Amino acid sequence: MSPRTHTSTDLLLAAPGALDGDARELVLIGFLAFVVPILFICVLSGPERDRVDDFYAAGRTLRPLRGALVLAGVYLSAATVLGTTGSVALYGYDGLLIALCTVLSLGVLLLLADPLRRRAGYTLGDTLALRAPGPAVRVAVAVVTLSACVPYLVVQLSGAGVTTAALLGLSGPGVERTAIVMIGALVVCATVFGGMRGTIVIQVIKTLVLLGAAAAVTAVLLHRFGWDTDALIRAAARGGDRPDAYLRPGLRFAASTGPRGTLDLVGLMVTIVLGVACLPHVTMQLGAAPDAAAARRTVRHTLGIVGAFCVATVLMGLGAAALVGAPAVMAADPGGNSALLLLTAVLAGGPATGTGGALLVALVSSAVFLTTLAVVASVTLAAAGALAHDLYTQVLRRGRTTEGREVAAARWSSAGVGVLSIALAVGVQGWNVQFLSVLSLAVAASSILPALVYALFWRGSHRTGLLWALYGGLLCAVGLQLSSPVFSGSPAALFPDRHFDWFPLQTVVLVSLPVALLLGVAGSLVGRRRDRGRPGGAAGGM
Repeated sequence: MSPRTHTSTDLLLAAPGALDGDARELVLIGFLAFVVPILFICVLSGPERDRVDDFYAAGRTLRPLRGALVLAGVYLSAATVLGTTGSVALYGYDGLLIALCTVLSLGVLLLLADPLRRRAGYTLGDTLALRAPGPAVRVAVAVVTLSACVPYLVVQLSGAGVTTAALLGLSGPGVERTAIVMIGALVVCATVFGGMRGTIVIQVIKTLVLLGAAAAVTAVLLHRFGWDTDALIRAAARGGDRPDAYLRPGLRFAASTGPRGTLDLVGLMVTIVLGVACLPHVTMQLGAAPDAAAARRTVRHTLGIVGAFCVATVLMGLGAAALVGAPAVMAADPGGNSALLLLTAVLAGGPATGTGGALLVALVSSAVFLTTLAVVASVTLAAAGALAHDLYTQVLRRGRTTEGREVAAARWSSAGVGVLSIALAVGVQGWNVQFLSVLSLAVAASSILPALVYALFWRGSHRTGLLWALYGGLLCAVGLQLSSPVFSGSPAALFPDRHFDWFPLQTVVLVSLPVALLLGVAGSLVGRRRDRGRPGGAAGGM
């Protein structure tokens, strides 16, 4: 297996600007005093009665402004908060493109918001079942949903374990695994008892805290450079690993020869733009809006919030390159996820930090921790909905069950998904599993997006086409990713000493998405031809 790609606690704590023991104790006290009450509020905000509408969609009463805070919280995952900051710190211009793609993905969601909300049930299975009734499509959607959600959960929990260990000032795989179990248990409890209502509360608080932390760090950073962004950019270029290429595109995949680097960069951008918008927990969130018009306004408000945060992310990434240096960031974590924490420690004053600096670190640490909790809770709820609503209620029980039993099934499903994700995260701790987040986005872009496009916008779509698009996109995305250099054959791969990397690109959407779209068209044509050949010309349930 490859070397660790998550933050090495020893390196993080020994890096420039690391805090001393007294400051870390102050940070930990502030962190616990802030986070623990929020978790209690989340649990107490859960539905008072076992109603399906409350558990999955919070009664569909989420107004646009509050809904925008929630949707922004769903969008701003740990990969965005930590990963994008690190990408800017390490790769400069390419990191800026990644931040821009996060904002552009909301444009895709804005196009989908109206038809999605008009056809919204509780899960993606409900949406597609309106176009293709029957159990087959629901089973396919549940399989795709779990394939997108579980890897995403593993990455989030694994990174949270390392960050928490660093916050505690401890090191070693045992500490990180214990932190994963503790964090996972908190999230499972919040999801089981809080449902969508509890998730909404923690998302709103998380977004406000995250915006406050980003504003505080950015203000201190710009003050350090006399509010001169040109000076910040020049210092960031000097602090980059390759100063001459820092402000030009292509540094992210500079190791790839020929046109592969360009294709990988374009593929990563397409993956983010299309994949984030179609993740199951993102589309599920639109169902909490009262109507389609409210859903559209929610996405428009979210554009402003996420756009402002991404500007702050770019500035913080430049600050990490300027004050910490790309080599130090990469030494602590080759993926760059430590950039924000290292920058915060430097801005706080390092070992000589005072109370104000410790409060800044506590604010950022709380924001990062809440980000992980909130996103994991949302993803867990989406996966539980696929199991409880689509598979249990609609496929196994054929809709013949009570609301209380379905909510109970959803709670058990939340616990099951949580336990599975915790076990996987503990098992792969120390492995290079960062590619799993890209895999989740690739599954969403290659499987969920084509199915939604055909079901929502093409009258000629057929059940067979939806099934081919769902399964074909899933198998193509997963198969190509497992055959790519991120899985084997390269120094940063999960298995660097194995060689089954016959697919040359690190990003697979440029191939898997067109394949899924073609399969959707071909399957619809085959299905309609088959229907015409049946007695009475059945429409195939469309």
